[in-house]
Amino acid sequence: MTKRWTLRGAQTEYTVAVPAHGRWLELVAWGPHGVSDGPSPVGYDGPVPFLTKGDAAPVEYATETERPFAGADLVVEARSSLRFVSAAAADDRLAVTFADPVNGLRAVLQYRIPAGTDVVERWVELVNEGPDPLRLARAGSAGFCVPTPHGARISYQWGQWAQEFQLAHVDLAHGTFAVGSAQGVPGHLYVPWLAVNDQEDPAGVWGVGLAWTGSWKIQAERDTGGLTRVRVGRGLVDGPIDLAPGERLTLPTAAGAYSADGLGGLARVWHAYQRHLAGERLTPRPVLYNSWEATYFAVDADSQLALARVAAGIGVETFVVDDGWFTGRGDDTGGLGDWTPDPAKFPAGFDAFVADVRALGLRFGLWVEPECVNPRSRLYAEHPDWVYSVDGQPLTQVRNQYLLDLGRPEVAEFVHGTVDGLLRKHAIDYLKWDFNRPRTEPGRPGATGPVDLDGAHVANLWRIYERLRRDHPHVIIEACAGGGARTDLGMAARADVFWPSDNTGPLDRLAIQHGFLHANAPHLLSSWVTDAPGLFDPRPRSLAFRFVLAMAGVLGIGADIRRWSAQERAEAARWIARYKEIREIVMHGTVHLIGGPGQARCAVQYLSPDERTAVVLAWHTGRLDGAGLLPSRPVRLPLRGLRPQARYGTGDQHYSGSHLTTAGLPVQWTAAHDADVIVLHRD
Repeated sequence: MTKRWTLRGAQTEYTVAVPAHGRWLELVAWGPHGVSDGPSPVGYDGPVPFLTKGDAAPVEYATETERPFAGADLVVEARSSLRFVSAAAADDRLAVTFADPVNGLRAVLQYRIPAGTDVVERWVELVNEGPDPLRLARAGSAGFCVPTPHGARISYQWGQWAQEFQLAHVDLAHGTFAVGSAQGVPGHLYVPWLAVNDQEDPAGVWGVGLAWTGSWKIQAERDTGGLTRVRVGRGLVDGPIDLAPGERLTLPTAAGAYSADGLGGLARVWHAYQRHLAGERLTPRPVLYNSWEATYFAVDADSQLALARVAAGIGVETFVVDDGWFTGRGDDTGGLGDWTPDPAKFPAGFDAFVADVRALGLRFGLWVEPECVNPRSRLYAEHPDWVYSVDGQPLTQVRNQYLLDLGRPEVAEFVHGTVDGLLRKHAIDYLKWDFNRPRTEPGRPGATGPVDLDGAHVANLWRIYERLRRDHPHVIIEACAGGGARTDLGMAARADVFWPSDNTGPLDRLAIQHGFLHANAPHLLSSWVTDAPGLFDPRPRSLAFRFVLAMAGVLGIGADIRRWSAQERAEAARWIARYKEIREIVMHGTVHLIGGPGQARCAVQYLSPDERTAVVLAWHTGRLDGAGLLPSRPVRLPLRGLRPQARYGTGDQHYSGSHLTTAGLPVQWTAAHDADVIVLHRD
């Protein structure tokens, strides 16, 4: 190797080098500190019959010339062959430049490990320095190489609407595994997250994620030599991208993570990274009430105020009016695009209604879906050319609506102006930004030549979010897309909260949140207590179960609390007060996932940053008719991160750290006691 660099994270390091031939950058080692002090665990110098050296090497980023058979990251239609030019390194940054002397393509491979994290960020800046346009048929962000000598185990998350974030695993002896989305959003079907470990070593695990709020693809391929290479990047659903002379293209950031403590440890690495992304916005999220499941489209001042009065009485801090507040919105067939409060629903004026809500001691929030438009709206009548369409072809309606072409400057300005105007005109503290349909039409009327519609939409969406955050720093923004179809690292850096699913049924939601917390930190997890049964598991659960479940992230309520009895309201008030006592630890604490929804043990432990307090949220996942409660021994929850010789108490019971770690915290479930919050303080 002629050039070699090591980037160091909190617990890990990432070492790369340029071989003497200078044709690519390759991985030397990736893992705990010191892993690069010895022969490379991924290097290969053996024979490669019927292949090229690049096909077998642990290449970080390759064109089809360097890696013609085993999968390139960058494919230029006229072919391209890159050569090392220069490198610039700092403590946490590295930029390695390659160029093609024939066609003028320059590729700068960028690396960064943010301080205090164990995530390596990778992205590529492409510049056409030649005289002719270049057409990119594939434009991936990175290739990550993982040693899997005994076979690879791939962990991923699949789903559908109302059943997102289902954690699954597949063993890959040889060949390829791929997930992705062509919907213009990350989608419900898969999450832009993947984990890989050797089949005989479940402790050491590598993960990848992508900061891209559009179409994407992650592909893992294990070769015959025991190396698994994970390619991650955009899905070019609109066809090749043309790069004009002098033009620059920055590809999305791919993130790589490593943990020596299995999938749970990897989740903690992602949590620390997402807290870094949140920065100064990592503040306590308010307990909220959302009106959707109580009133649906039947929004009016009287019904909303009735809900707000009850919400304020039980300790809610923010009241969010969901869909149905604007003109023409009696159902989902009209109104989208005409973002004016309906005077018939707020006869005293919308501002007077907001003032009445705030007079109850509540902050005020509002639902919007500004990227979409109903055919039955004033906006569509005036600007039918603003929606994605293909000349001469019929439009596809999804949920009775079309999708605005946000990549058009005038559309982006309208969307920003609409939301910005609402925030400036009304006293709004919370914004739920929804997105209820994928993009179906791959066209823009009047466009000449290919257009990167996906890239333009995401770029303008991010700019709008960034402008709103700059100009309205007090407003909390919740990202929603018919549930969890818009959760990626790009949105984690711009939104404050994610809505993971429209399914609020207790046991269904338990599985959804279990998967979600493997990829996302608790401060991003918005969860409601509702009256809804599960869609996939309708077994009943207590109000306590629903509250403890929603307390695992950002607590919200979406039930029709007008119908709750005085006893239920009093119980709700107690749970909300309890949540306020622990939410700082839930938001900032180290998370340990114990068991899972399909196991007898099912809990989440949050250990405070000073390690003096452990908060345990636990749920009974079995039957409540008595059959699932035998034998009578309690369920034991093995806690983590405790000092073995220290004493931990709940007030009336004390345990040693060794007991809690080895024997486990005992929890006795009954038909009337199916969930609990246990707080242990170190003596």
